[in-house]
Amino acid sequence: MASAKTFHFASIASLQTAQLRALLDLSATLARSKKTLRSYKNSLSGCTIVNLFYEPSTRTRASFSIAARNLGADVLDFTPRSSSEEKGEILLDTFLTLQAMRTDAFVVRHPAAGVIQQLMRRVHIPLVNAGDGHHEHPSQTLLDLLTIRLHRGDTKRLKTVIVGDVLHSRVARSFIFALQKLGFGELCLVGPQTLVPHYLQRDGVQVVRAMETGIKDADVVMMLRLQHERMRDIYLPPGREFYSLYGLSEERLSLANPKVLVMHPGPFNRGMEISSRVADSSRSLILKQVEYGVYARMAIFLSLLDGRHRGQIWR
Repeated sequence: MASAKTFHFASIASLQTAQLRALLDLSATLARSKKTLRSYKNSLSGCTIVNLFYEPSTRTRASFSIAARNLGADVLDFTPRSSSEEKGEILLDTFLTLQAMRTDAFVVRHPAAGVIQQLMRRVHIPLVNAGDGHHEHPSQTLLDLLTIRLHRGDTKRLKTVIVGDVLHSRVARSFIFALQKLGFGELCLVGPQTLVPHYLQRDGVQVVRAMETGIKDADVVMMLRLQHERMRDIYLPPGREFYSLYGLSEERLSLANPKVLVMHPGPFNRGMEISSRVADSSRSLILKQVEYGVYARMAIFLSLLDGRHRGQIWR
């Protein structure tokens, strides 16, 4: 079902602002109306979508699978450890082989940054980036933007604070790209210099070391997981000390806007990045993010595989 020109959902940085807005509009339409949601039930009937996850991920893989099935597509979960790659087949050959089976789209997570862009040169069905190294995680950003829109409206009027391991976070990277395209009232990055280096302070983005300073009057607080698997010889204080400096407690949250939204891409570590009281509070939208992720990923599939939406979004 791919068009003569193949479109990919590879990164937020590569999207035009109008395309990002159109994807967000479609996501919001799906999220707001059960009747509209039902009308798309068989939109991708006959399509086969292949999940190729070279890194473990429960929520992202499940979210993409549910989104595809909601649209009537068949889903193949491909596990590289049980594939012919163990016999020496290279990455590209795996994709070309599956493409030859007349599949319609790939959802790819891989530890190497930029692997999607490399595959785009040879793969001629849509590729969806489900996270590549520390580069980008564009579908997470789309669901985060959807969460903010549905609960607080336009990001142009909001102070958004991102706390923690910004340096290694593909979530933060994509989200910052998106805010720079859509506009923001204020954007503040909070963390130690090892995780939030000074060079990130540019184009209106502030870098703040003290949690209490950064979170003051915040409308949105996005906490990030410490990504130990991507760190190389970076000094970090022990867990309890990190929480004492940068953890989101009720006391710290009281410094923010009373209507503040608390977000986290997950999985989160209670007592290190965020307290249980905050994570489970009415201000926390962590589970809502999971719910909205299905609608955002349905919008991505429709934009790539449904002719009506290809014409609207990729023009």
